[in-house]
Amino acid sequence: MLIAAASGRALAASAHRAGYAPLVADFFGDQDTVASALAHVRLEAGAVFSIDAQELLTAFATLTATHQPAGAVCGSGFEDRPELLARIAQHWTLLGNKPETVARVKDPLAFADICRNWGIPHPETALTPPTDPTGWLRKRKGGAGGWHIGAAVGHQTPETGFYFQRRVQGTAVSALVLADGRRAMVLGYSVQWSSPTPRHPFRYGGAVRPAALAPEIASGMIGTVQCLISAVPIVGLNSIDFLVDGNEFQLLEINPRPGATLDIFEPRDGSLFALHVAACEGTLPSTPPTYDEAAASAIVYADDDIPSIPEMEWPSWTADRPCVGASIKAGGPLCTALAFASTAAAARTLVERRIAVILADLGTRVS
Repeated sequence: MLIAAASGRALAASAHRAGYAPLVADFFGDQDTVASALAHVRLEAGAVFSIDAQELLTAFATLTATHQPAGAVCGSGFEDRPELLARIAQHWTLLGNKPETVARVKDPLAFADICRNWGIPHPETALTPPTDPTGWLRKRKGGAGGWHIGAAVGHQTPETGFYFQRRVQGTAVSALVLADGRRAMVLGYSVQWSSPTPRHPFRYGGAVRPAALAPEIASGMIGTVQCLISAVPIVGLNSIDFLVDGNEFQLLEINPRPGATLDIFEPRDGSLFALHVAACEGTLPSTPPTYDEAAASAIVYADDDIPSIPEMEWPSWTADRPCVGASIKAGGPLCTALAFASTAAAARTLVERRIAVILADLGTRVS
């Protein structure tokens, strides 16, 4: 199975668990990605982890020179690349949303129209800067990971590739949704948080499940998901992001691909990748997976430049482990920390403690 993403490790691991032989192209080539893959090609990362079309197609051609894949699954990095998805679909079976679906849900005005037509609460959105930018955000179309989000103050002219959205308050809650184009099933909810820096105040930090939601909020979110599947024929795994404030919520966006919460929703005895493939082929399970524990995952960002990753034994609760000799810039992703506990609060506390352990350990090795 072909897999492409900014980081393909979680997809590759889940595919491997399902019995597939992953052929992976991503930006990192981490140890555990390569270990799960039958073959791997490392892509050159652009300034914002933007996937280059020709480079990816060449990588896929290399990966399939001696293997015949059953299909291609694309993760993060394609939100603003529907034309690349179309080119992939010309050569391999695309197991995921159609290019036109991705283009529609990632077009900020088209998505705002969907929300307006279906009565879904959604922040005010515009392509031109507001007269008074106070309380507004500037976002890159098709951006992911929060790197592209900043205050609208200081941006007085329209910019190609960017849009403006009124900021709303609330807790970030994401629904992991499995769909077959006609029906949708919510697999669970997670609470997400940021790991801010002065330049990137909304940089993605991590997520924990389950999210404690009032019954009326959960019911409203399920109703929103059903409206969306009626409006847009999404398939496979998708993340649908909300902001919850008291007894109200607003829909922020659809991430039309398997996302950042794969690790915490991967069943103990199963595979989200297998569910994704089956859903893309028109089959949903009769019931969603069940989970005995709470789970959290968080990205560990480097505090300082790391010229060369040393030889070290990574804890079992880490993932996305960089190869020995890899260089990482200050603020760049170092690895992922995982935690399981009896409650969501305990899982988040544990994962944050583990971030500190990794940074302290690595600091002593590279100082």
